Amino acid sequence: MDKILIIDFGSQVTQLIGRRLREIGVYCEIVPFDKIPSIAGYNGVILSGSPCSVRDTNAPKPSLEGIKGQVPLLGICYGAQYLASSGGGTVEASLAREYGRAILTVKDSPLFKGVSRTSQVWMSHGDTISSLPEGATVIASTEDVQNAAFQLSDGKTFAVQFHPEVYHTVEGGRMLENFAKGICGCKGDWTPASFIETTVEALRKQIGDERVILGLSGGVDSTVAGVLLHRAIGEQLTCIFVNNGLLRKNEFEDVLASYKDMGLNVIGADASADFLSALAGVTDPEAKRKVIGRLFIETFDRYARSIEGARWLAQGTIYPDVIESAGIPGIASKIKSHHNVGGLPEKMNLKIVEPLRMLFKDEVRRVGRALGIKEELVGRHPFPGPSLAVRILGEVSEEKLRVLREADDIFIKGLRAYDCTGMGFPSASDPREMATNLYDAIWQAGAILLPVRSVGVMGDERTYERPVALRAVVSTDAMTADWFPFPYDFLRDVSNEIIRKVRGVNRVVYDISSKPPATIEWE
Repeated sequence: MDKILIIDFGSQVTQLIGRRLREIGVYCEIVPFDKIPSIAGYNGVILSGSPCSVRDTNAPKPSLEGIKGQVPLLGICYGAQYLASSGGGTVEASLAREYGRAILTVKDSPLFKGVSRTSQVWMSHGDTISSLPEGATVIASTEDVQNAAFQLSDGKTFAVQFHPEVYHTVEGGRMLENFAKGICGCKGDWTPASFIETTVEALRKQIGDERVILGLSGGVDSTVAGVLLHRAIGEQLTCIFVNNGLLRKNEFEDVLASYKDMGLNVIGADASADFLSALAGVTDPEAKRKVIGRLFIETFDRYARSIEGARWLAQGTIYPDVIESAGIPGIASKIKSHHNVGGLPEKMNLKIVEPLRMLFKDEVRRVGRALGIKEELVGRHPFPGPSLAVRILGEVSEEKLRVLREADDIFIKGLRAYDCTGMGFPSASDPREMATNLYDAIWQAGAILLPVRSVGVMGDERTYERPVALRAVVSTDAMTADWFPFPYDFLRDVSNEIIRKVRGVNRVVYDISSKPPATIEWE
């Protein structure tokens, strides 16, 4: 399979390079700069941006021996400046720093084939390349940056000081496609069908005749992972749906019912008492995630002992989970741990298999549709692995769970019931279609119980109760997200219904923060 290697220097938008390549059918993998694998089998390499300066003493400066001149190479922003400085050029602090939109003027180059002579790009750098390495040629400039892009005489190495991966670079997609398909020779034949074929084959080889236990949650990721594994290994798969006591209203029963006609061997495991007991007194969000992750694994470990030949624990981990839970020490911060990729006990009795680990959420949905999974499951909103524990800010209790479940149930049912036909909202799970209700127009939605109280008045009496925040966002891959522009009548009606029907709530607010700077979940 054709593939591109992306070397990550800690940029917050490195993942968008991968998204852009996947959109044109080119498979890619992102690795930290200090864990570069052999490039055998890769059609090309991309060096990402970074918050660092190449002039910093501790800046990441891996050896490019065996890469540069051997395969097509594209440096982006920091990557471009590292190619320049390591090749004998000069990088200096810029007197005219460029942040934001700029107009790029391009020259003839394979990288800019079909690109307009002048085009808007997105700059984000404080340094600039003041002199190029020997044999390098300028192929694009802006008004303030002469060496905005260059190529080396080897015909394989290219560099740009702007970010083609972000959507503000109007023709950035074409530039990346020129690199991947034109320069690297990738065919662009990575599709959901090809992913299924290669993954099924790899899973059979990886697992052999051993048994696998999968944690089902009712969400898109675990459902697609389950069907994919079942196609690969059939009856060797046992699925377990754990009731951690933190699920939405009636979710345990509803999820079990939804899998009855899918041919999966599903066991329902009620461990709610264990989870709630372990969470007593825990307020820190990372600590809550660790507790839930530990009990999640321990629960599966117990069930594994009763399933003869069980050697593997399968999880629906997807790429954003891995990226946000990793970080690059000293450069890119870990945003939050994820129960699929963090909190694993050192002496776990099961090996981990994660068939969706390299997919973004929208890619998981496309794979699910290719597998024939019903739309009500494929189009379901993401739900955090730690469940309502990270939507209750502070300590979790039975009473807080009751309040949040009731408020959330009213919110989600309201989204499904609101007819938005003709309002111009595309479907979040399939942008080629228009949404007919608000639930389908939204990527992810939920209610959050806040750890404060506010004064209110009900029936001429003073109340002192909790506010609930509503969160609803649109996104394509959960790496970035914008708040959803609700019709005012919906906000009015759902707020009134929550306050009237949910004992313990006297105020409803709507979160209009985007990601970044906020995250989708509050914890």
